[in-house]
Amino acid sequence: MHKQKSNNTLDSKLEAVSMSIKQSIKNMDSFTHVRGESVYVDDINIKQGTFHGVVFDSPKAHGKIKYIDYSKAEALEGVERIFTYKDIPGANQIGGIIPDELLFAEDEVHFWGMPIALIVAKSEFIARKARALIEIDIEELPVITTAKEAKAKGSFINAPRSFSLGNSEKAFAACAYVFEGETFSNGQEHLYIETQGAYAEPQENGNIKITSSTQGPTAVQKTIAQVLGVAMHKIEVDVTRLGGGFGGKEDQATPWAVMAALASYHLNQSVKLILNRHDDLRMTGKRHPYESSYKIGLSKDLKILAYEAEFLQNSGAAADLSPAIAERTLFHATNSYYVPNVKTTVLSCKTNLPPNTAFRGFGGPQGMFVIESAIARAASEIGVSSRQIQEVNLLDENDTFSYGQIAKKVESKNTWDSAKSIFNLESLERNVKEFNKANSTFKKGLALMPITFGISFTNTPMNHARALVHVYLDGSIGISTAAVEMGQGVNTKMMQIASDVFSVPIEKIKIETTNTTRVANTSPSAASSTADLNGKATLMACNTLLERLVKVASEDLNVSVEDIKLKAEFVYINEKKSELSWTDLVSKTMLKRVALTENAHYATPEIHFDKTKEKGHPFAYHVYGTAIITTTVDCTRGTYEFDSVKIVHDYGKSMSEGIDLGQVEGALAQGLGWMTMEEIAYNNEGRLLSNALSTYKIPDIFSVPKYVEVIPLETDGDAMAILKSKAVGEPPLMYGIGAYFALQNAIKAFNPEHQLKFHAPMTPEKVLMSLYEK
Repeated sequence: MHKQKSNNTLDSKLEAVSMSIKQSIKNMDSFTHVRGESVYVDDINIKQGTFHGVVFDSPKAHGKIKYIDYSKAEALEGVERIFTYKDIPGANQIGGIIPDELLFAEDEVHFWGMPIALIVAKSEFIARKARALIEIDIEELPVITTAKEAKAKGSFINAPRSFSLGNSEKAFAACAYVFEGETFSNGQEHLYIETQGAYAEPQENGNIKITSSTQGPTAVQKTIAQVLGVAMHKIEVDVTRLGGGFGGKEDQATPWAVMAALASYHLNQSVKLILNRHDDLRMTGKRHPYESSYKIGLSKDLKILAYEAEFLQNSGAAADLSPAIAERTLFHATNSYYVPNVKTTVLSCKTNLPPNTAFRGFGGPQGMFVIESAIARAASEIGVSSRQIQEVNLLDENDTFSYGQIAKKVESKNTWDSAKSIFNLESLERNVKEFNKANSTFKKGLALMPITFGISFTNTPMNHARALVHVYLDGSIGISTAAVEMGQGVNTKMMQIASDVFSVPIEKIKIETTNTTRVANTSPSAASSTADLNGKATLMACNTLLERLVKVASEDLNVSVEDIKLKAEFVYINEKKSELSWTDLVSKTMLKRVALTENAHYATPEIHFDKTKEKGHPFAYHVYGTAIITTTVDCTRGTYEFDSVKIVHDYGKSMSEGIDLGQVEGALAQGLGWMTMEEIAYNNEGRLLSNALSTYKIPDIFSVPKYVEVIPLETDGDAMAILKSKAVGEPPLMYGIGAYFALQNAIKAFNPEHQLKFHAPMTPEKVLMSLYEK
């Protein structure tokens, strides 16, 4: 493993180079995207003779399999073979954190959509036709669909987790105000444009190559090896890009790749498995629904002195990533506020739904929604605005989080005060008040939403990455990392790093596919840490190569290393251009037998967390921000529009303002959808009812805010972020939570008798009922 050498003069030059990466650059993938040339799994030119797979899944949520008759399906012309658990040479197990999830059902089914078999045929059409011919008889068992029901029956994934700070029980006794209540936040469908899928190709000597739509190539590789009973080096996983992931392909891309590999292993032929939209919706897990309760205590001057919450997480039928997601709920349970006495507990409840999984925010949004609900309830009961409580409790420097980390470089008040000032909050509030006074059938509501979101995998050992960088003889550059491009622009950021270190045009740089053979034993692209981890590794590798190149240049030009700088594809001596070009320097370096390849490893320093004590320093840094959301409700119909969302966001020192702005706007839209219209619905038998875009609504161009303004917060950034450019993938989603409370304020303006409820999403139907409740 490489460790960067110490060279003060060179380090200062590299720092100057790094700081120059402030220019805004467009996403380099956009060219092929808009031309329809970007390659996804379903676009791969398949080999002659490739078979196609379709999954046969359970038509019941819970029961014992009495018998299955495959004979008619197997007899259909074009069907090659049907694979079940009996065909697995290794372990019928795909569970990650907890080994509790079967690839194929054996004697029982545990959720509607649980895979039972894989039908492999000459075409997808034939395989689907065969699926309809399979006969199955299931003896039904009781079905649990809600977390509360699971808790009552003692059905859990694992033991509960709790964080605490101070003494909440004692603190409540000293509070002037104490309020208790319940909340519900529903799940959310990922609805990535590209559905789950994989393509398996047999190689010589029993090796298999998998092209997978996954955020976690190593997880896919490891699980395939486990199921097939082979060593990991026999399995190569390759990812070009994803057509969206949002967390839904961190763990749940794995089974489809394993199935394709299993069929390829047996048939010694290529196998393609792409879920259609309905199969994907039915078989895959969502964002976790949470049923939660809270108790909040405040002083006369509105300081939150004590806070307790119990989170009931609907995990589904298997663990998947639920324990890690539950943990992050605890990490973000107090959002942007300092509370001296806290006790929060989360229970991962086992139900008969598809195993729920990672989704942008990873449990953080569910935790934040509860404390924001508690504040709204307290404000309503006391007779003040929520923002008065929010403002006096914002985090400050050196405050302690409930998990023991001391808050540093805190920007909560900075973003809050900047938003109030830049957007003239007093004027906005006055306009809302005047509008509501003048209108009887339309009412406006306004709410503020501060965010504080920790950046790192909360499982400390996952915070590492590697990069492999080649400088070719003609001066072009190839970069391999573990970063998976899924629309977030991480490829562009890696190219920016190399471009600036070597001072060459970005056109000379190629980002290779994410491949387990080139870069092994990797963490998934998740936790908003992909650019930080892989970018730091790329920067280290490039810097080491630069040191070698500068040394060769100094020897060739007979000058000191300190006098040399690479600029615009030439070597400069004391800021004067020499005759030695970049390509000539590369050639001379090769002729001297100096390595033009470097492999670097980066592991986030300082972070740690002791789960036996539930204390530590789990995050490299935090991202801060404040949003002001304004909505207008049609009080006749219950429909609404979001007039504006005005945000001051902590980017640090953004590497690419265009890419980062796109991430904020996209995350905001997704957060608004979760809070206002995206309603997952299962019936009592565990069957998904919101199983199509006619029954599951996501934000479209007509439902996003009319006006979105995002102002970067002026800060020095954080050295733990890549080039001080802070992570931007997940934090902005939480701004959408403010939309729920803006709607509540509009409802209250029309119907003063409305009793606050905290049951998200706030759909138009719920708005209409709230407007006229007595």
